[in-house]
Amino acid sequence: MHQLLAAIFSWVQLHVYLGTFAFMAMESSVLPVPSELVIPPAAYIASASGQGIVGVIVVGTFGSWFGSAVMYWLSRWLGRVFIVGFGKYAMITEEKLERAEHWLHRYEAGGIFFARLLPVIRHLISIPAGIIRMNFTIFSIMTVAGSALWCTVLAIYGQQVLGGYAAAHPGWKHDPDGVRHFIQGQSHSLVLGVLGLCVLYFLFLKLTAKRAAAA
Repeated sequence: MHQLLAAIFSWVQLHVYLGTFAFMAMESSVLPVPSELVIPPAAYIASASGQGIVGVIVVGTFGSWFGSAVMYWLSRWLGRVFIVGFGKYAMITEEKLERAEHWLHRYEAGGIFFARLLPVIRHLISIPAGIIRMNFTIFSIMTVAGSALWCTVLAIYGQQVLGGYAAAHPGWKHDPDGVRHFIQGQSHSLVLGVLGLCVLYFLFLKLTAKRAAAA
């Protein structure tokens, strides 16, 4: 993990937009790249250099969609049997896949949107979407919408919160572990916000299901 974080930091610092795109594309596949350690540093670096955070949000969103689209089409072409058989080499267990499939069957298009905000499911949701041959246009729209929201939240967070840490720790660019611990310690508001959105969505689904059953 230390080597991975060091690689992320190095690329994001040298190539803000290219690094953001590449790592967010990986993050949307099965590779263990944490978006929380890609977008915030990139947003802070871009903001500190006067470029603003909009470019980071756009590039991060497109990278997320690209990685998700690749996994969607691979899963659609290869099928469930192949994914289950060889997924273990990429840490995709059948249990995780079944969980993602259950999520998608239960929440459908809205599940794609909210999956982009949740750990674990975010990395896997493209696979069952491809296996069940979900409409790619709907899949793309929901992926872009969810990814854009997540990248925006992380970018604003990085611009505002990471700035204070960077000012107090001049060598932060060479201390990925320190930044990771700081972000984790300050991320309670992010977690609560995501949980709040999910609760509202699930309540909406239950209410509409009850009305449909009554009708």
